[in-house]
This record gives sequence, C-alpha cells and structure tokens, in this order.
Amino acid sequence: MTRLAQTAGLTDIQREILSTVRDFVDKEIIPVATGLEHRDEYPTEIVEGLKELGLFGLMIPEEYGGLGESLLTYALCVEEIARGWMSVSGIINTHFIVAYMLKQHGTQEQKDTFLPRMALGEVRGAFSMSEPALGSDVSAISSKAVRDGEEYVLNGQKMWLTNGGTSSLVAVLCRSDEGHPEGTAPHKSMTTFLVEKEPGFGEVRPGLTIPGKIDKMGYKGVDTTELIMDGLRIPANRVLGGTTGRGFYQMMDGVEVGRVNVAARGCGVAQRAFELGVSYAQQRQTFGKPIAQHQAIQFKLAEMATKVEAAHAMMVNAARKKDSGQRNDLEAGMAKYLASEYCKEVVEDAFRIHGGYGFSKEYEIERLYREAPMLLIGEGTAEIQKMIIGRRLLEEYRFQG
Repeated sequence: MTRLAQTAGLTDIQREILSTVRDFVDKEIIPVATGLEHRDEYPTEIVEGLKELGLFGLMIPEEYGGLGESLLTYALCVEEIARGWMSVSGIINTHFIVAYMLKQHGTQEQKDTFLPRMALGEVRGAFSMSEPALGSDVSAISSKAVRDGEEYVLNGQKMWLTNGGTSSLVAVLCRSDEGHPEGTAPHKSMTTFLVEKEPGFGEVRPGLTIPGKIDKMGYKGVDTTELIMDGLRIPANRVLGGTTGRGFYQMMDGVEVGRVNVAARGCGVAQRAFELGVSYAQQRQTFGKPIAQHQAIQFKLAEMATKVEAAHAMMVNAARKKDSGQRNDLEAGMAKYLASEYCKEVVEDAFRIHGGYGFSKEYEIERLYREAPMLLIGEGTAEIQKMIIGRRLLEEYRFQG
C-alpha cells in the first residue's frame, strides 16, 4: 500500500482524470488554500483552472459538451479537491446538482439552453431549498409561486445558498398550489423554478436580491448567501420539467447524489488530516524520539487510517450503485453519515497530534478543524441520515408474522 483510499476497478480514463486532478490539487490548491481561506477570498484562479480541466462538465453528457463521466468518477474527483480545500468542492457540487437535475428532469429546451454553457463553466449553478424558519423539514417551505398568465410570481426568503452570489442559474423550490386542490400533501404541491440572474450581490434582477455573504466559522472563500424574492416574475417555460408539483421529487433526487458528494468531501478532508497528522508525528520529538514512535500515537494513526479506508469504501459503493441504475438512498445515507462523522473524528485526532500548534493559524490543521463540522449538516444532518437508513432497513427486513 502506497497510500490510503485506493479504488479498484477503475478504467484507464478514470485513472488519468484522477491523476490530473490530484496534480492540480497539489500544485494549485494546497499551496494557496489556507491563505485564501483566512482572507475569505473567492478562489477565482482555481475556479478558472477547474474550468480548463473540464470539471464543470464532468457528468454532463457529451452531446451537450460535457465529458459524460460517471458519478463515481465525479465523487473521486471531489474527494481529491476536498483534500486540497473543501470550499472548492462546494463550488463544484452545487453546480453539479443543478446540472444533474436538468439532465434528469429538464425539458429538451431547458437542456439545450443551459447544459452546454454549464459544461464550459460559463453558466454556474446553485440550488435553493432551505429557508430561515426551517431546517430538515422541507415540506414546511413557505416561499410561494402564483401563476399570472404566462409567468409565475415568486415571493419568499431562502437561506444557505452555496454559490448564491457567483452563480448565474439558481434552481429554487417554491410552493405552488396551482392544480393541486386544498388538502394535497405538501410535498406534492412544490415546484422547482430555474431562475436566471446576474452574478453579484444586491438586486441581481428585478424582484430578486442576494443580500451578501453570510459570515461563517469555516467553509470560507465560497459565497454562502440568502436569496430574497419580492414579486420575482419567472416565465412558465422555466418550471423544471415543464410540470408543476414535481419539485420535491426533483430536489430529493439532486440531494441524493449530493449526499454521495458530501461523503466524498468527508473522505477528502479526512485524508488530508491523516496526511498532516502522520507527517507531523514523524517530525515532532518528545522524550528523545519522534512522537510517531510512541505507542499512543501509533494507535491513534491506526484508528485514523482505518476510518479513512472505511469511509472511502462506503462512498465508492454508494456511487457505483447509483451508476448501475439502482436505488441507492440507503447506501448514500450510510456513506454520508459515516464519512462526515469519521471526518470529524480524524480531523480532531490530527489536531490532537499537533498539540498546541494545532491551535495556531499557521498550521493547516486549524483550517480543517473549522471546516469538518459543516459536513455534519450539509445535505441532511446525521439524524436525517439515520431516519432514511432506519426506514429503508425496515423495508428490507420487514417482519413476516
């Protein structure tokens, strides 16, 4: 074994893509990530480099100018990028989810309009589901869309948009009661709208305001924002898929593949934390020898490495199952839950290995220590993953009495 988290059965093309991405991460991301993160500066040059590599179109079909790669290839690339700086993987992920939703659910006109430009990174995506007054209870959204002739008028406030400022296309989930009688289940009266806008902050189109960046503990550099709709008028042909009432299912499909992505991010951050920990342990000396030679530190490294391997294996399994066309909500939930929890634990152990230096902003582990908690929340908390896992297990192991 030369390094952790190797993936068996990859094609030559997959290995070549991953090698290219790893080289880019080592040369273009890791050396500058901590400085950019401390300044909360958007990584413009890194993003331009990812565009040149074609990563914005990695899973977009070739007929639309993308590379047409699998979810597994994408997840392994995200793992590498998150190893360099998790915020960069967030920039890619939200774009990827919108492109995936368009590919799976969009009308032909919507695909033709957006996917070629998204493949080039000219149009960058964000998706908007959460709101200030709700967390995991998506059915409680209050943002409203009302039909007015050939348009819909949208009103409401959305929260936690990654790429909110830098994106030019946002998939927004709203309640739309048109054609859905009173008493319809909440999740059956939601619609996804494709909202085009100018990048930036303030009023980015009539009726749509992006107030500014939310100041966060970690996950810096990438812009996380609110979105305020006040009489925002959207043409009816910008209803995703052309039919109202399908928004909840479309968003959940996007979030399901997003969970594989978050698992991949957890794997990448955990790998980097292990690399930092095992390297520091061989340089730092106490009691006349490197601390790596103390049994207590060796035990810690052994636990960290095992967690990295286990999380990676579950992430790969979830991606491969989705690529095979099978339902993978159980595997994706397990992978996201395990990878995010193990990431937190591996990062903390690496932090402990660094001792007092881990608390210094001079050391990279300080940044990882602030970034890891976001993975416990993104694309569904641990509690939500456990609910999904538990329900699916009861389906699979139904008692026959």
